[in-house]
Amino acid sequence: MAASAHLIVFANEKGGTGKSTTAVHTAVALAVAGRSVSVLDLDTRQKTVARYLENRTETVKRTGAQLVTPHFQVLRGDSAQAFEDQFGPLSETSEFVLIDTPGRDDAMARLAASKADTLVTPMNDSFIDLDLIGQVDPETYRIRRPSFYAEMIWDARKARAKADGVTVDWVVLRNRLQQLEARNMRRVGAALDELSRRIGFRVIPGLSERVIYREFFPKGITLLDIGQIGEVGLSHVAARQELREMVSGLGLPDWSPQKQMVQL
Repeated sequence: MAASAHLIVFANEKGGTGKSTTAVHTAVALAVAGRSVSVLDLDTRQKTVARYLENRTETVKRTGAQLVTPHFQVLRGDSAQAFEDQFGPLSETSEFVLIDTPGRDDAMARLAASKADTLVTPMNDSFIDLDLIGQVDPETYRIRRPSFYAEMIWDARKARAKADGVTVDWVVLRNRLQQLEARNMRRVGAALDELSRRIGFRVIPGLSERVIYREFFPKGITLLDIGQIGEVGLSHVAARQELREMVSGLGLPDWSPQKQMVQL
């Protein structure tokens, strides 16, 4: 992989965590900020990210809107060689390559995770989703032990460090946080903090449960395309701000919050 390409992989074996929504908004945010971005969609059945960006491209053609759109492809084939044939050229021509993976155990997703510089695991704020990375005691709500998925990522990170000295930044993204403080939210947060210290990931806030993140899909627009939205309300402004904060929280290389946030 070219030294200039930073690989961000969005991976979670559970569906419905906002993984693809997070991936596409991150890709657009980087592109809007003037960074060179390519996207590879590994979910060859759903193709959510690719479909979102296709809709964005069609909106530009239909309306003439000035929408910055990252380059995107869907994986062609199901072998390691097919992955390398597409990923290699993208990594040579972009500052960032973003990969969205299927919401299931998948060989290509594992391969992508093994190459990641930043690995993002979105999860809903619930013990159902937390179970993916850690098993919780039903009485104390303390972490009993890491799950199979967490151990798999841990092993992949160790292998990567041994192979080329790279430390993979594993980020757990708490999507759909409740707007009001609640006991369950505090318990999930405490369990995540405990687990993060044991296996070394970072926890950052993601995107709330907002209809507006989904209603823009047919046009392929985002909260960063404020001029295309029409009537803008307080909910749009709040969602745009949390999107900005999420991207900053990823801690990507050469990302200056002060400079880049002006562009966003």
